[in-house]
Amino acid sequence: MGCLQSKTANVQSPDKEPSQDDSKTDLANGDQVDQDQVPAFKEFNLAELRAATNGFSSELIVSESGEKAPNVVYRGKLRSNRLVAIKRFSRQSWPDAQQFVAEAAGVGKVRHKRLVNLIGCCAEGDERLLVAEYMPNDTLSKHLFHWEKQPVPWEMRVRVAYYIAQALDHCSAENRKIYHDLNAYRVLFDEEGDPRLSSFGLMKNSRDGKSYSTNLAYTPPEFLRTGRVIAESVMYSYGTVLLDLLSGKHIPPSHALDLIRGKNVLLLMDSSLEGQYADEDATALVELASKCLQYEARDRPEIKFILNAVEPLQKQKEVASHVLMGLTKTPVVLPTMLSPLGKACARMDLTAVHDILLKTGYKDEEGAENELSFQEWTQQVQDMLNTKKFGDIAFRDKDFKSAVDYYSKLVSMMPAPSGTVFVRRALSYMMNGQAELALRDAMQAQVCLPEWPTAFYMQALSLSKLGMETDAQDMLNDGASFEAKKLNSWRN
Repeated sequence: MGCLQSKTANVQSPDKEPSQDDSKTDLANGDQVDQDQVPAFKEFNLAELRAATNGFSSELIVSESGEKAPNVVYRGKLRSNRLVAIKRFSRQSWPDAQQFVAEAAGVGKVRHKRLVNLIGCCAEGDERLLVAEYMPNDTLSKHLFHWEKQPVPWEMRVRVAYYIAQALDHCSAENRKIYHDLNAYRVLFDEEGDPRLSSFGLMKNSRDGKSYSTNLAYTPPEFLRTGRVIAESVMYSYGTVLLDLLSGKHIPPSHALDLIRGKNVLLLMDSSLEGQYADEDATALVELASKCLQYEARDRPEIKFILNAVEPLQKQKEVASHVLMGLTKTPVVLPTMLSPLGKACARMDLTAVHDILLKTGYKDEEGAENELSFQEWTQQVQDMLNTKKFGDIAFRDKDFKSAVDYYSKLVSMMPAPSGTVFVRRALSYMMNGQAELALRDAMQAQVCLPEWPTAFYMQALSLSKLGMETDAQDMLNDGASFEAKKLNSWRN
């Protein structure tokens, strides 16, 4: 088990995001957006987003092009423990901070269960950032073009086409008819395996509005002619996504249209889908793609036409998306046997952890307190006792920077390391926003006391702060196991 090698930033005690109003009814489709799960749009301060990404660590980049992407997207964790996607624009994309915030706030009002909803932005100094819900199951591009376990089945491809059409229909109803650079990278899968359309595409990549970053072969003809995007351009781009779904490859529209006109539809279809669809259904989707890819914008269908065309092609609506996708849902189940400290670490309540460690003191290391008194009394021993005393006072008074300094000096002076000192310094590092150093100290505490639940719980807390949820869960389970073992030994 390692720790993330990244910059760190100030991490304060977790707090809750503002409470939300009642659920908002979707006007276009009659669906509801659960406002308990999607917080209201807000402006974040830069320090909070820097902390959420461990100083914009390269290890938290989720853009498929990595650091090469013109606008990098990071996975982040807010103080409330919510996972988010944070898009960081290149510095000169939006010189006017007010214009950026106004544009983002407008997009933030558009809410739908088929969208990856925008929940905030930040404009401080040269930084321009958007904050959206985090989708844990990758992009359509990855599942179609770089699949590992199984290709996306036909029924799921039809569902993607329908759900994305629903998202575009809602955006249109909200007077957001322009979606920039619609492609397979813009479609992401949530924890249920349902496809959603990224809200990032509702906002221009820059003030100047360069709207297409893809290869020119996939760009709407009118954009090439005039440099402008119109509502019909979105239908053209939707047609390119249909081609991706049909073929499992990124085929230039001109080549696909040649195949369609030449009645060579079988050459267009993904061979891995053989036997999964009725010929008339495939033909209907191919014909729809052809309509969307018409050269003249006025000849392309409207979004309502697309919805009505795709809806009847769905044949397994009752089957959950994660089942169709072959995704394993692994809900986090907390151990039943957790001490108050374990529970505080699980919910990342640093204040409660501090209170519990203060009350516990050094009693988990019986004899450690008196060990020094049996040694030959020297000035060095007196210095150690004074250093420990000052460290404990700083820790009690929540002066965590001084606590780190005193405990660091004490560690270098003590003849035998103390697990309690390492745990206290770990929490002090955590309070100073240094989760990697906190993890290191929590691991040192385990070395001192190999079956000490506190050491495992503190590792879990550090790992959660670093976004390493699976490892954190393992540490909680290990801590609970040793807690139960200790309890049983007392009973016996």
